Amino acid sequence: MFHKEGQKIIITTFFIVVAIVLAAHFYVDLAWLRISIQVLALILLILILQFFRNPKRLVTPNFDEVLAPVDGKVVVIEEVEESEYFKDKRKQVSIFMSPLNVHVTRYAVSGTVTYSKYHPGKYLVAWHPKSSTENERTTVVLHTPKFGEIGYRQIAGALARRIVNYAEEGEQVAQGQDAGFIKFGSRVDLFLPLDCDIAVKLNQKVVGAKTCIASFRKQDD
Repeated sequence: MFHKEGQKIIITTFFIVVAIVLAAHFYVDLAWLRISIQVLALILLILILQFFRNPKRLVTPNFDEVLAPVDGKVVVIEEVEESEYFKDKRKQVSIFMSPLNVHVTRYAVSGTVTYSKYHPGKYLVAWHPKSSTENERTTVVLHTPKFGEIGYRQIAGALARRIVNYAEEGEQVAQGQDAGFIKFGSRVDLFLPLDCDIAVKLNQKVVGAKTCIASFRKQDD
């Protein structure tokens, strides 16, 4: 299954690859060169298909956990001062996605979208410390009735040139539901309450809508 954001690119690439393969077949006499061109064209198509894959992941909403919003590797776990929306200290967990990862963004929790804003910006490499505040990005905040507000930020990287964000203020969303897409290498930051328990470690690989990023202590603990 492929993500709807890749439909135009996949169709365009398919016809380009077919044209290249046919042109090589009819107009390139050297066998090794003809085969090389055809193989490279097919590899390009395979790479595009794998990038836009969108595996179905069934989620049973768990209101005590924050699930990974994307596939990738945990590159930051730290306490930060979040200045755009919360304007207070938060636990930040950042997940870096390589071009080989699934790039679908999924809602980490169930709740109501209270904030959704796009910011144009630079295209620093996604692991750069300033990418969270200087790169092209979108910031989304979800209100959960039980644990308050949780934020996440989609960040474009050096290769990513388009962020797709489906979150609309006032919308009710479910944990694991499709929240957007980031094209070609990027990062997502989670901004969590200080009283949550982080369940992942640096450099750990996580799976969107599957891996628990953090859990919350009961208010009466």
